[in-house]
Amino acid sequence: MVKKIVIASHNKGKVQEIHRIFSAAIGQVEILTLDDFPEISEIEETGESFEENALLKAATVFKLTNIPALADDSGLVIDHLGGAPGIYSARYSGEGDLGNIKKVLDQLDSVARQDRSARFVAVAVYIDESGPLFARGELEGEITLEPRGENGFGYDPIFQPVNYSQTLAELDPTIKDQISHRGVSLNQLAPALAVRLGQK
Repeated sequence: MVKKIVIASHNKGKVQEIHRIFSAAIGQVEILTLDDFPEISEIEETGESFEENALLKAATVFKLTNIPALADDSGLVIDHLGGAPGIYSARYSGEGDLGNIKKVLDQLDSVARQDRSARFVAVAVYIDESGPLFARGELEGEITLEPRGENGFGYDPIFQPVNYSQTLAELDPTIKDQISHRGVSLNQLAPALAVRLGQK
């Protein structure tokens, strides 16, 4: 019997990434999302860290659906901005992805390239009746002067990873999956998750 996991998200870009990575890492799993459970209202991210928010989302969805749940909390951490937007990345401007990108670029408008260091952080949490599993991934890079690329979502068009000349939005998705903060955290999580699911 194919096992089910609920991804605690409505974000289609995030769900597609998770699906690609897990399909390769743990085999046949039926992926559900919050779109399949319209009765679940928005889960407030009241935690003070990526770990707390990811656990809060996963635990809430598991409790409400009684199906193993996977959540991730991720964000952009910019050194020049004292770690902002951090856990507030998704709602930084209150105006969606384009508004968030504009706000970051405006805040860094007069900042030299060498001082635009940043990192993406993702914490993934899987939870079932045996308890939670955690994994954390980070990707170092810098904020570009302007958006580039059509792939990806969120801040991908303005984030250029270390040792790459392209932004995450310019990279092929298969390469992004290998190096991204979310890819690192999910690939760390996959072996233990596969054992839990009886896939390996």
